[in-house]
Amino acid sequence: MSDIGLEFGQEKTQNRYIYRFFKRATDVFLSLLGLILLSPVFLITAICIKFDSPGPVIFRQDRAGKNGIPFVVYKFRSMYQDAEERLMKSKSLEKRNDTPFIEKRKNDPRITKLGWFLRVTTIDELPQLVDVLRGKMSIVGPRPLAMYEYDAMSIYEQQRTLVKPGLTCIWQVNGRNNVKGKERVEMDLQYVREHRFLLDIVLILKTFPALITQRGAF
Repeated sequence: MSDIGLEFGQEKTQNRYIYRFFKRATDVFLSLLGLILLSPVFLITAICIKFDSPGPVIFRQDRAGKNGIPFVVYKFRSMYQDAEERLMKSKSLEKRNDTPFIEKRKNDPRITKLGWFLRVTTIDELPQLVDVLRGKMSIVGPRPLAMYEYDAMSIYEQQRTLVKPGLTCIWQVNGRNNVKGKERVEMDLQYVREHRFLLDIVLILKTFPALITQRGAF
């Protein structure tokens, strides 16, 4: 993966270290602040999930981290326990030939009634603040893909993992699920090429109106 990075050029060593320092400091500060301020939301969500459907509160899955190295991502469970069986009985999710992504559909039979609300409001992703605090993710960066999605990518597409995955990214603030396969990859690669502290701040600020309008959220 290191050789692939040469396609995008190299930052000056000093600037790169300064950027990494401030990015990590921002990640630690914002993730800690979020975990503290949103602790009531965590508690209420956990209780609601328990009453809504059988199964664990937290969903764990291996995702592709920086340089494609797997790590465990945490989310509030938004699916039924028999999600795979429900999927087999439905054609609501179909893999397109031009993209490694499994495209989401609004009628996904795997998602619980509460799960729809958690996904639209992005509450299901709040536990990923723990991944940010652990240093496995960043506040800003390409969204972490499931390993089977990453493995299905070309070497060119896998360059999106040259930086840490994040909670928000370019396509997240530009339509979320309305942005499809190839376009997502190109936006992620754009971030890999252009990532800098100012861009991170802009994307963080754009995330709030994107959450409020819920455009492309499902």
